[in-house]
Amino acid sequence: MELINSFSMLYLIALFISLPLIMFLVSRNKSRSSIESLNFPPGRKGWPIIGETLDFLSMGRRGIPERFINDRMQEFASPVFKTSLFGETVVVICGPAGNKFLFSNEGTLVTPWLPDSCKKIMLFNPQASHNEDAKILRKLLQNFLKPEALFRYIGKMDYISKQHIKTHWDNKKEVLVSPLAKIYTFTVVCKSFLSIDDPVQVATLSAHFRVLLSGLVSIPIDLPGTTFNKAIKASNVIRKFILEMIQERKVAMEENKVSATQDILSHMLLTSDDNGKFMSEMEIVDKIIPMLVGAHDTTTAAITFVVKYLAELPHIYNAVRKEQMEILESKKEGELLNSEDIQKMKYTWNVAREVMRLTPPAQGSFKEAISDFTYEGFSIPKGWKLYASAISTHKDAKHFPDPETFDPVRFEGSGPNPYTYIPFGGGPRMCPGIEYARLEILIFMHNVVTKFKWEKVFPDEKLCYDPMPMPSKGLPITLHPE
Repeated sequence: MELINSFSMLYLIALFISLPLIMFLVSRNKSRSSIESLNFPPGRKGWPIIGETLDFLSMGRRGIPERFINDRMQEFASPVFKTSLFGETVVVICGPAGNKFLFSNEGTLVTPWLPDSCKKIMLFNPQASHNEDAKILRKLLQNFLKPEALFRYIGKMDYISKQHIKTHWDNKKEVLVSPLAKIYTFTVVCKSFLSIDDPVQVATLSAHFRVLLSGLVSIPIDLPGTTFNKAIKASNVIRKFILEMIQERKVAMEENKVSATQDILSHMLLTSDDNGKFMSEMEIVDKIIPMLVGAHDTTTAAITFVVKYLAELPHIYNAVRKEQMEILESKKEGELLNSEDIQKMKYTWNVAREVMRLTPPAQGSFKEAISDFTYEGFSIPKGWKLYASAISTHKDAKHFPDPETFDPVRFEGSGPNPYTYIPFGGGPRMCPGIEYARLEILIFMHNVVTKFKWEKVFPDEKLCYDPMPMPSKGLPITLHPE
């Protein structure tokens, strides 16, 4: 009897000890079974840690970023596939339906996403919620960048454009378009957003931004001498400069020396959230740096490729010049452009839109899943990243017949079907800077085509994406004054 009791006691002790392990194994099996029941998109992860990042970047630098997307869509026979980029699992969603889903569900199922390496370069507080920052920035920009508010900047942009051409283009036999376009767009953004007029300050700030931008797509190794390390140092210099500007602006505003609506910096200083709280100085800096990056780099690419296509297509150049000369001839000597002139540039804007269809300034946009959801029957777990590809629809013959042909007529009337053309996003999440970019591009086109005709120095100059599209040699052109 005692022996039986002893065995019973040992059994109970063993059961007590092993019960947590049994429960763990059951739970793990259930979890594994649950995971196995999910239908993840087809695809592959590539190499450990780096995934398929090198292939993704390599295709861009070779000027064929669409190959990365198209090859995998064909391989997996699906417009939805998974890959691994920048150390993250990324689901690439192609086609108008995918674009609509991602843009329409921003803030509910997905949120804008930046790699941690980019946050470390651009932000003082990389751990801050990118979703909340995006909401705040969109709210700030919507009022400041709406068309009627930007009309007052048309004359300023026109003056800057004319001065830029006088300084950098006039009396030149040959110019390098890409770096000059950067000078123009950065000068405009410094004037419009920060009221910086000093060309030395603009040039110095621009040089630091070039270093910062080069680090955004570099290998994120923070060691002295690396591109990533140099970008972080450049960002610190820029942050210090803007912080000093904010402090000086506060003093000037207290002394009523500047207008409250002078620029986006004053707007940020005076705007509070729904609870009446104002942003701190460092929070403002963290909003301004990404905004400056986005406001000038994409338009630089667009302007560069406008010049490229006008050099290659004389009949398009002649049509643009005709429209712009009619506007110029209606102006008095020295009179700057106004909003009525901009509204007359319909064909010119269609040309710019066709340029951005063939060579979108941004290949696509990254999002992050903020909850579990399914798309087209595929399971997307919370935390996975998603990628909306512009090129996958921009060059799809189903949406743009004969897609490699340059044809501005595509944009007449109602234009392309919704969510097929997305250089500025789409739907409720359309980029708030679209009107600003339109003005900047059109004003430059007006001033350059009314003064010059040009031809490419290298007819077969290659294209590369790093991360924006750029001609490999900077697009040197020979000028012929008109």
